[in-house]
Amino acid sequence: MEYNNPEVELFGLVFNLSTILMSTIAAVIVFIIAIVATRNLQLKPTGMQNFIEWVFDFVKGMINSTMDWKTGGRFLTLGVTLLMYIFIANALGLPFSIVLGDNELWWTTPTADPTLTLTMATLIVVLSHYYGVKMKGLTGYGKTFITPVWWMFPLKIIEEFANTLTLGLRLYGNMFAGGVLMGLLATMMTSSFFGAIGGAIPMLAWQGFSLFIGAIQAFIFTMLTMVYLANKVADDH
Repeated sequence: MEYNNPEVELFGLVFNLSTILMSTIAAVIVFIIAIVATRNLQLKPTGMQNFIEWVFDFVKGMINSTMDWKTGGRFLTLGVTLLMYIFIANALGLPFSIVLGDNELWWTTPTADPTLTLTMATLIVVLSHYYGVKMKGLTGYGKTFITPVWWMFPLKIIEEFANTLTLGLRLYGNMFAGGVLMGLLATMMTSSFFGAIGGAIPMLAWQGFSLFIGAIQAFIFTMLTMVYLANKVADDH
């Protein structure tokens, strides 16, 4: 079944209201988790505090695998936020979808929209350039684009665009493909009594697998972010 995106045009730009809504919900959920996990900090962590400390340790391991802690420690909060936000955003559309009005899909996975994923990728690449200039200076950072030979400059510019596209489209492609398959299974389940029986088990299995894929994609996006940052700020890259 074909669904329409709830859109609004403003100043010549088209905004997908569903993506805005779902990405905001994902951000609010991350914020609530952070507040709950840090309200009553204890020396022996339990419950949500134990979970959030595990997430911090996990991201710290990512950073240590790409750069030294003195350089990369400043990116810990960024990594934790990315990991949790992307995972929750990936999982939002798994349990169900909400269609309202003129067949408009409001509740869905926001990372299945390339506008969101490419925007996130662009911000990460821009942030890597910012920290490269901040930590190495404009002259020192500029030299990295002509090292080891000056004619590498065009190739490195192409690399920046390629990194942006691959970082954003990888996340989008995986989540969009999962959504398409879930839509096909949902259509089969609503087609007939036998379709419901035949599609129920594959639907449950695919939802579990999609949750796993969502976690993997959150890890890959965060890991590549640390790699890109390390390439810009670490002296040994």
